[in-house]
Amino acid sequence: MGTETKSFGSSGREGHNASAFYSRKLMVEHQITTDSSLINWSTCRNQIFCESSDRMSERLLPNSVSLMITSPPYNVGKEYDNDLSTEEYLTLLENVFVETYKALEPGGRACVNVANLGRKPYIPLASHLIHLMNRIGFLMRGEIIWQKAKGASGSCAWGSFKMATNPSLRDVHEYILIFSKGRFDRARKGKSTISRDDFMRDTLSIWEMRPESARRVGHPAPFPEELPERLINLYSFEGDLILDPFMGSGTTCVAAKKLGRDYVGFDTNPDYCIIAHERLKKTKPLSDLQPQRPNSTNP
Repeated sequence: MGTETKSFGSSGREGHNASAFYSRKLMVEHQITTDSSLINWSTCRNQIFCESSDRMSERLLPNSVSLMITSPPYNVGKEYDNDLSTEEYLTLLENVFVETYKALEPGGRACVNVANLGRKPYIPLASHLIHLMNRIGFLMRGEIIWQKAKGASGSCAWGSFKMATNPSLRDVHEYILIFSKGRFDRARKGKSTISRDDFMRDTLSIWEMRPESARRVGHPAPFPEELPERLINLYSFEGDLILDPFMGSGTTCVAAKKLGRDYVGFDTNPDYCIIAHERLKKTKPLSDLQPQRPNSTNP
């Protein structure tokens, strides 16, 4: 028999009946269902646009994107950043994620990789982003802590070494915030591509992945290809349309093509768009690379 939510603790979780918890006022006010018949099929597929993503509705049909994966510019002085105030920066993100919300199909997911910033003061960018996404109307599914390192390397941001004067924490993690549009389940079904072991690994809230080399990719702040690959396998079906509104060097689009999905990406930097085009030209779907079975009718 499965377990049920109890007033004081519950040891078992497998086959757990949480209906009592989800009937409470705390959860009922967040439950929304969107009509699955609203889904559109966009012909804007396998393209990248060297333009701002704050007008994506001019390119993408509403309710046509299955999954958005992105890492927005952090506004810390990288070569692609503008020097924006916190309010200006959050307005930029809100404009893009409103467009993302329009483009996502019912049950479509949005995954945002973000890091908190600074020390004096520490800016909880992930927290700001959660409030912003909730205000737009997204339903939050959870957060993944991306552990980038163990912290015993030569990284040095101590503030005052071995003194209580002003010690600073060294961030060895970033966040991947997960949201849905309108409903938590996918309105449309399809073929999954995730293995049993990967599903067990990737449904945990801490992912350990090494960062990508900026020099190798040609972008100052790339995330590793493994990051969108895990998210694509976990949250999408074969043939789904994957969106990255801050495409950069095209890592999300590359991962989508490799895993048999369609992609669309936006970036305002022509140099990064060229890099993305070149990477995509070299990328083959994994299904094309698998050895073909011999035809049993041949001698």
